[in-house]
Amino acid sequence: MAGREDDEHDPPILDDKTEAEAKSSERDMAPQGPATSIHRSGSRPQLDLSKAEIQGNFEERDPTILLPNQSDDISHLALDIGGSLIKLLYFSRHEDYSNDDDKRKKTIKERLGLTNGKLRSYPVLGGRLHFVKFETHKINECLDFIHSKQLHRRDPYPWSSKTLPLGTGVIKVTGGGAYKFADLFKERLGVSIEKEDEMHCLVSGANFLLKAIRHEAYTHMEGEKEFVQIEPNDLYPYLLVNVGSGVSIIKVDGEGKFERVSGTNVGGGTYWGLGRLLTKCKSFDELLELSQKGDNSTIDMLVGDIYGGMDYSKIGLSASTIASSFGKAISENKELEDYRPEDISLSLLRMISYNIGQISYLNALRFGLKRIFFGGFFIRGHAYTMDTISFAVHFWSKGDMQAMFLRHEGFLGAMGAFMSYEKHGLDDLMSHQLVERFPMGAPYTGGNIHGPPLGDLNEKISWMEKFVRRGTEITAPVPMTPSKTTGLGGFDVPSSRGSALRSDASALNVGVLHLVPTLEVFPLLADPKMYEPNTIDLSDQGEREYWLKVLSEHLPDLVDTAVASEGGTEDAKRRGDAFARAFSAHLARLMEEPAAYGKLGLANLLELREECLREFQFVDAYRSIKQRENEASLAVLPDLLEELDSMSEEARLLTLIEGVLAANIFDWGSRACVDLYHKGTIIEIYRMSRNKMQRPWRVDDFDAFKERMLGSGGKQPHRHKRALLFVDNSGADVILGMLPLAREFLRRGTEVVLVANSLPALNDVTAMELPDIVAGAAKHCDILRRAAEMGGLLVDAMVNPGDGSKNDLTSAPLMVVENGCGSPCIDLRQVSSELAAAAKDADLVVLEGMGRALHTNFNAQFKCEALKV
Repeated sequence: MAGREDDEHDPPILDDKTEAEAKSSERDMAPQGPATSIHRSGSRPQLDLSKAEIQGNFEERDPTILLPNQSDDISHLALDIGGSLIKLLYFSRHEDYSNDDDKRKKTIKERLGLTNGKLRSYPVLGGRLHFVKFETHKINECLDFIHSKQLHRRDPYPWSSKTLPLGTGVIKVTGGGAYKFADLFKERLGVSIEKEDEMHCLVSGANFLLKAIRHEAYTHMEGEKEFVQIEPNDLYPYLLVNVGSGVSIIKVDGEGKFERVSGTNVGGGTYWGLGRLLTKCKSFDELLELSQKGDNSTIDMLVGDIYGGMDYSKIGLSASTIASSFGKAISENKELEDYRPEDISLSLLRMISYNIGQISYLNALRFGLKRIFFGGFFIRGHAYTMDTISFAVHFWSKGDMQAMFLRHEGFLGAMGAFMSYEKHGLDDLMSHQLVERFPMGAPYTGGNIHGPPLGDLNEKISWMEKFVRRGTEITAPVPMTPSKTTGLGGFDVPSSRGSALRSDASALNVGVLHLVPTLEVFPLLADPKMYEPNTIDLSDQGEREYWLKVLSEHLPDLVDTAVASEGGTEDAKRRGDAFARAFSAHLARLMEEPAAYGKLGLANLLELREECLREFQFVDAYRSIKQRENEASLAVLPDLLEELDSMSEEARLLTLIEGVLAANIFDWGSRACVDLYHKGTIIEIYRMSRNKMQRPWRVDDFDAFKERMLGSGGKQPHRHKRALLFVDNSGADVILGMLPLAREFLRRGTEVVLVANSLPALNDVTAMELPDIVAGAAKHCDILRRAAEMGGLLVDAMVNPGDGSKNDLTSAPLMVVENGCGSPCIDLRQVSSELAAAAKDADLVVLEGMGRALHTNFNAQFKCEALKV
């Protein structure tokens, strides 16, 4: 198919789309100020230099310095202490080191009308929300963790950095443990516990997560997860079913508006209690794990048992439907020890889950509600539990209602407790301002706890070396056994090459929520609600396996490049090995459970790789390669500009587009493209590629574009007011491809805004690097020099008096803005405030490159003209 990174033979794509009658969508949010918090994972808090030491060779120019006591700037925390698990949520702030004296930023702020003014007495949070679990019987580990990060010494307002004296701190806690362990918190940490109402916290946490996280909710039927997008304005009313020891059914009508309308004493405690008596299991998780190997048809009486293996189709009952839980135990001459514990566990699970689903449906019917969200200790991301509840709701409602589950369901109470602080700073956040990341430091996967939370980078690397296997081979997905009915819902028993599937394999991971108040929805999207960035559907097994294999095969080269970018030191090699282990583990997890990190798109997958590199402090793996290619491309730019200026307008326009397509081949994310680099110099490869760009292309709207630019048949040429050019790679791509195209717009009086990554990704150019590149190009071109000066990109005039293009100088500025991300792709629902402001006067969007124009945004519709190259 078209668009795969390693396919050098795909014909180019030029897609010129106009949506003249697009309806104006409501503006999602006014600008919150300049994009000063955009450096997400790359930002660093103030440094703790105690016990700092140089790693590797002391004579290196830029030696690596290990800071063993460095930690995030922690603000505060909240806890939900239940009978089995402690859920802890804490917030860390990261200092912003963007340079306010940067001339580009100052000029952009002035030209676009961005200000630093605050509209409230306390700020919207910018930082990270961390989710951590501990087993309640290991509460001392939790207290040690709080003490190690000094969470109990922080001011109760998360935006304050004030450290409180011992004995004066207050922590918000919900759950039964708020009463049980209050004295222990005072004794160990010197803090008081402020107890928060459990139900209020539960509802408050659910409301926030459902509105703030785009794909927080999902359905689970026949083992398949499907994420559900819920618009914040369409959330209420809904039914929240919290399944703990018992079951509470809550009708939620809005913020702070809820009522417990029903419940049942048959819940998780019933399952655990009866299961313990009947199977002798020692833990709730052990009982759940048993159920995965069970066959409830040996104990439950099914409809087929009553009707000779036939369905009772007249009333819509299949032969596999449970007629009576444990019904076969009545007629069979067997004792308890004659039944398998696995079968007993599954029968119990289905009996209780089925009844919870039915009672919930009846209450939804009673109040005319279509949405039911299930959460609580009993759910825990367990596939059979969710499947049975879903089947019951679907069965009784005849498909009119869906059971939905929450990715963060275990943290609803802790989230609500966090929001009970008077000025928590979360209330104005919207879904486009939250970015979820999945670092390897999380202490648990999908609900199961795998040891204490990791501290500094050195501790994380040691853990990776001990427990995560090195290797890039990606195995096939976990196969299912041949179809075998196990009762209600007909869910098949999974197996993993003859052994039981891990109990947490179907559970979803909870990452770290990055809160970035400066992110906005791109205002030129025709309909943000309908926008889907990803062109390729990774829920398709073939596509998913293809891309996971591509990334796996590219990993050794990436590790070598990353290590070389930092001098090949022993420390860099160790971090490179840890990165390889970590990213291999991510890929293996996604192969096993594609929904593990939420809804999976190619943009998410590629950004996961970049975030994993940054996690192990490889900030810019292709830095030296980019510098070398920039210098080589700038050296041949004057000859290319001279060639272009010698052409007619029509020939030049076609050559410019061919040049963008040809220069985009210089992409270090593609093995086939990298192989080309050995076949000649940059300009030779560029010209060879350009000569191969024979029309017609696979998608070819060049004639429409030419007509708009040059006019025809009496139609006057159309001069765009402002063009946003989303650039891709460093080197030849931006210098020989996009800059000449930008120059053509400038010479026609169109303002040009170059849009580049905020953070490095492969060899993609960044907004921080572009001003130097433009300055180098401006030495050879008056058009670029004048435009760059107007756009604040040049401090001193740098002009070659002999430039032959000085007769058509422009008065339009050339500007640079950052896009708000650090990935080869872009999700236009989350862009920087700089870009959002620049877009308001733009009437042309040019998306260039595989990642931004094909893998994402190929189907995107805009309010203005769009060119996808």
